[in-house]
Amino acid sequence: MGLDINVLITDWSWLGEAPPIDRLSRLRNAWYADETGLWEWDAPAVDGDWEWPRGPHSTSFALYEFTRTCGSFKAHFWAGERWEDLRDHADPGLRTDMDTLLLGLIWGGLDGEADHVDPGFFSDDPAIAYGVLLARSPQSVRELAATSERIRPRLGGLREAFDEHAAVPGGWVGDFDAFTDLLNDWHRVLSEAARRGWGVVGLSE
Repeated sequence: MGLDINVLITDWSWLGEAPPIDRLSRLRNAWYADETGLWEWDAPAVDGDWEWPRGPHSTSFALYEFTRTCGSFKAHFWAGERWEDLRDHADPGLRTDMDTLLLGLIWGGLDGEADHVDPGFFSDDPAIAYGVLLARSPQSVRELAATSERIRPRLGGLREAFDEHAAVPGGWVGDFDAFTDLLNDWHRVLSEAARRGWGVVGLSE
C-alpha cells in the first residue's frame, strides 16, 4: 500500500473526444509535456487547493492537492477501513449514502472488490490502463457530488461513533477530523468537476 495517488479533474470535451484506448496517453502526455519537463505551475502547491498547468493544456485539467495526505493513497485506503469500523453505528440513511460515495471513489467495499473505473472510460487492457486507480465520467461525478452534498450536513453526527469504534491515535486518518478533512477534500473535487461537467481521474505514479 505504498502507492501515491494524483487526483485530477479533466475537461471531457478534450479527453472524451479521443477513443478510450488513447485517453490515458493523451492525459499523461499533456501532464508530462516535453516542453515543460513536468508541469509549470501558476503558484506553489498548497494542500487543499488546485494546481493548474501552464501551456497549451492549461484549461484542460487540474490536479487537486489533498489536505494531510502527502500525496499517499494510504490516507484514502485507511479512510475506507475507518468507515468499515464505523458504518454499523451510522444512521441507515447516512450509511447508504456513505457507502455509495466511498464505493464510488476509494473504498473496496466489504468484499474488497469494488471497481472505481467507469466502463469504457479508458481501455480495458490492463497494460494500457496501468496506474489508473479511479476514472469517473461527468455523469458519475454529478451523481457522486449530489451524494456528497447530502452527506455534508450529517457528518458531525458520526463523531461520537468514530471516536468509540474507529479512532486509531497516530494512525492514518486516525481521528474524526482527519476523516472529515478527507471527505471535504473529495467534496471539493467532485463539486468542482460537476460544476464544469468534467470527469475525475486518479492515477498512481
